[in-house]
Amino acid sequence: MVERYSREIMAKKWDMQAKYDAWLKVELAAVKAWNKLGLINDTDCEKILKNAKFDIARIDEIEKTTKHDVIAFLTSVSESLGEESRFVHYAMTSSDCIDTAVALQIKESLELILEDVSLLLEAIKKRALEHKNTLMVGRSHGIHGEPMTFGLVLAIWYDEISHAKELLEHAKEVISYGKISGAMGNFAHAPLEFEEEVCKNLGLKAAPVSNQVIQRDRYAQVISAIAILASSCEQIAVAIRHFQRTEVYEAEEYFSVGQKGSSAMPHKRNPVLSENITGLCRVLRSFVTPALENVALWHERDISHSSVERFILPDAFITADFMLIRLTNLIDKLLVYPENMMKNLNLTGGLVFSGRVLLELPFQGISREEAYKIVQRNAMKVWADLQNGKAAINEKNESLFLLALLNDEDLRKSLSEEDVRKCFDYNYYTKNVDAIFKRTFK
Repeated sequence: MVERYSREIMAKKWDMQAKYDAWLKVELAAVKAWNKLGLINDTDCEKILKNAKFDIARIDEIEKTTKHDVIAFLTSVSESLGEESRFVHYAMTSSDCIDTAVALQIKESLELILEDVSLLLEAIKKRALEHKNTLMVGRSHGIHGEPMTFGLVLAIWYDEISHAKELLEHAKEVISYGKISGAMGNFAHAPLEFEEEVCKNLGLKAAPVSNQVIQRDRYAQVISAIAILASSCEQIAVAIRHFQRTEVYEAEEYFSVGQKGSSAMPHKRNPVLSENITGLCRVLRSFVTPALENVALWHERDISHSSVERFILPDAFITADFMLIRLTNLIDKLLVYPENMMKNLNLTGGLVFSGRVLLELPFQGISREEAYKIVQRNAMKVWADLQNGKAAINEKNESLFLLALLNDEDLRKSLSEEDVRKCFDYNYYTKNVDAIFKRTFK
């Protein structure tokens, strides 16, 4: 965990105090379960629930000798109790405590991540409604395509993040399982009712079947869901970086008073937040491979997964939390320049309307192949004129492409001047925006 890229609210869920708090919570839930099943009397149960505690420094000291963190933890807890300590961890194995506790930590962390995602969705929706009808050019392969609105760009972001939220909600369900099935998962020393009661006390479900551990496919689903969320967030960040390029300049990150962009070039206003988010998303995706490789453990369990999870679980949640809040703030404060969007929309002299013209000609009896030939011929002429420095729009606000089509004898045999001019209508491309928004923002 890098402090620079963490928020205290999530970091605290994964520090040593939180780890041992979760372990103790599981152990106390087990004591209560044994009490209900009649193994531990009320007096001993009450003493344990009231007095059980641990000391992190003492755990560290004991572990230097035991080389086993769970035993060190249990020894520290036992030192806070009397003879009743004999019932702590009764009929349990280390992973009964650890895996069930980690499920609690992941579940709680996912709840915070889901809150973060909801805030991001709210921010995107707000800006989408604000720019529902803000005209801009749509691009494929980085090249101008057809007119659209910036609101539609934001609507797509909203929909994609919504998909990620659904995956996270599913991952939360998948991970909300505990296991208290013993060393080999065969309940040799405790009945199934014991596990069910412990998990019930903790707000978890009991895994239908387990061995020494909770199966790591559950963890892999969680990390994969976070990675998919990260990829969708990166798509937004990369788009903003493109919008902020000097040649495009359709939107940019908020640049505060006193902020600096470069030590050598005082004029620079760089998309540093978007670039930072891009980098963090790469880190989050990198956790998927080790999470998947943790699934294949030897027999009923080996410990190869443990060191991996000590890294990737805290870092995944802490990084994702930080990244989501940063992206939400970026969207909230994003500066949008409709004038530049319109300027870029007109940059190619009306070529963005070529598809509309192409669709008009077949209604006049012209084959699609011939129609394509006519439209492309004029489009290539416009490209050449633009390369030679000709103005994309003349003083009468007429585009090069419009004028080229009006002067094309083959085309004019099929389309009148009015027919051609009707093809250059932005409303044609935005007529369904309201319906799309209604379908997206339910």
